[in-house]
Amino acid sequence: MEYKITERGAEIKLNDVFNLKNTFDCGQCFRWTENNDGSYSGIVKGKYVRVLSDNCNIIIEGTNEEDFHNIWKSYFDLDNDYNEIRKEISELCPKLVCALESMDGIRILAQEPWEALCSFIISQNNNIPRIKGIVTRLCEGFGEKGENGYSFPSAERIAQCSTEELAPLRAGFRAAYISDAARKISERKIVLEDMYTMPMDECRKKLMEIKGVGPKVAECTLLYGLHRLDAFPVDVWMKKALSTLFSGLRAEELGRYAGVAQQYIFHYSRLNPENVSI
Repeated sequence: MEYKITERGAEIKLNDVFNLKNTFDCGQCFRWTENNDGSYSGIVKGKYVRVLSDNCNIIIEGTNEEDFHNIWKSYFDLDNDYNEIRKEISELCPKLVCALESMDGIRILAQEPWEALCSFIISQNNNIPRIKGIVTRLCEGFGEKGENGYSFPSAERIAQCSTEELAPLRAGFRAAYISDAARKISERKIVLEDMYTMPMDECRKKLMEIKGVGPKVAECTLLYGLHRLDAFPVDVWMKKALSTLFSGLRAEELGRYAGVAQQYIFHYSRLNPENVSI
């Protein structure tokens, strides 16, 4: 990766393609908005930016040197060469070459752990437009307002709310799960930051102490919120893809980047529904 900071923001040249649409609309995040020119806007840690991409050339408008290093470099996983990751996955599992090539440019975002946990609790039995709607209402109702939008509310803020106060989210049964997660996080019964280095099985077990958190939400939290790239979430799409498009494939075959492979399989199957019978 090469970069320079200009008045516009951070201008970056990568060794591999960064496809914004495949990354932001593949189901791993719910707070980025596509603009008319194909750029995306979003808020992370209270910082608003607009991101543009021309294959390997990326511009993060509205950032500075400090925020680039403290937020965006890790958030967009810019130090990882995804060409090399895809090569390693394809060597381990050649049957995935079609998904890896057709879904070029996906990167795994390193989101805030609490935001990822809360977002994927909301995602249960839900579709992406509805998830985005609930997350937007959560931020607008309980986050801090900035010049260009709202930050994601802290677990401590949500822990103060009753399920009745969460009713305007229209999250249904998920409101009780959000509330329980927020309390356990704010009371430090569960310390998400410890899970960056904890053994994976211990992380899964601990996360599933939260009401409503099962294997899929736990795995999503590990992959998208804690950047544990060997995590492997499985939902309805994945189950069908693994039984039809990639019959017999097991996560254990995919090595340290199983989570990256999962994202390619998931997005590929969603964009080829005629081959995946739900």
